[in-house]
Amino acid sequence: MSDKLRLCCPCHFGLESVLKYEITKIGGTDLKVSDGKISFTGDENIMARANICLSTAERVLIELLTFKAETFEDLFQGVRSIELERFIGVDDAFPVKGHSLNSTLHSVPDCQSIIKKAAVERLKNKYGINWFSETGSTVQIQFSILKDVVTIYLDTSGAGLHKRGYRRNSNAAPIKETLAAGIVDLARVRPDSIVCDPFCGSGTILIEAAMKALKIPVGINRRFAAEKWQSIDSIIWQEERKRAIDGVDRSAAFQGFGYDIDDAAVALTLDNAHKAGIKSRLRIEQADISKFRQPEDSIVICNPPYGERLLELREAENIYRQMGRVLSHGGDSQSYIISPHEQFEQFFGDSAKRRRKLYNGMIKCQLYMYF
Repeated sequence: MSDKLRLCCPCHFGLESVLKYEITKIGGTDLKVSDGKISFTGDENIMARANICLSTAERVLIELLTFKAETFEDLFQGVRSIELERFIGVDDAFPVKGHSLNSTLHSVPDCQSIIKKAAVERLKNKYGINWFSETGSTVQIQFSILKDVVTIYLDTSGAGLHKRGYRRNSNAAPIKETLAAGIVDLARVRPDSIVCDPFCGSGTILIEAAMKALKIPVGINRRFAAEKWQSIDSIIWQEERKRAIDGVDRSAAFQGFGYDIDDAAVALTLDNAHKAGIKSRLRIEQADISKFRQPEDSIVICNPPYGERLLELREAENIYRQMGRVLSHGGDSQSYIISPHEQFEQFFGDSAKRRRKLYNGMIKCQLYMYF
């Protein structure tokens, strides 16, 4: 059993409850939920498992220390007190990045250089050297300063966890994989669900739904920064990959149906589904929304186009009217539609049973739920 770590996973605003459920399911304990992030306790296996399995987390950070700092001296001493040598080897690179909000120490470049200097001083004393080559693996130090409270983290993920590896290509306005996975969770997709997306784009929603239904771990086909760290035994990653693969359920009856007016989007969805290993579960066709007929007992999950310019906005509103005519508004079929348009329900012709505020990137949206 490896030592306990305090871990932290940022997420999209509005998906905290979904991520909380996921973290509990993988064995995280002592959860603390705040806006856009959840911190929890687990060992190195849980850290690896979080990277491989969490579908709505943006990354997995090790939370090293939280302390108050109103001066650069406070910041320096706080960082110098952290046992950085536990994770940062003598040859490792340890770049620093972060942000500061509503704090006395508001200059990010100055904070970066103070934190770097404190880390160098700490490691110089521990390793008895004066110069660091930083030619080994990267152990990224991150900091957050909010109202003079500093939190220092190490990033175990590297590239953001939304980068699953299946979507090397995407159309003009893709939905982020982590947000799509969160909506799939909110729609309660099950192993035997039928899921439809009449605006499938690059296929993200359908692929995330299929992976959820078949219990395919979203991070199984990619690598993470901490896999290269000397401080973490590679056997941990091997164990967790095996555990994740053993949990896959290929017997699930899941089916996905995708449609898009654009031929290129149809080809793109099929290509991405092939990379994700779930192409046989999807049927993708070129079709306009007006031709869509929702199968009985199915779940529609979609991110319809919306216009930012006036002409496009009129077109989007016309699409919402058509959606209102062809999508089920209740009964055994369900619809989950994400849109930033504040009058969506008016054009759709029905009030949602429930709504949830979500952010698609920097765009404030609502998830309109009909069931």
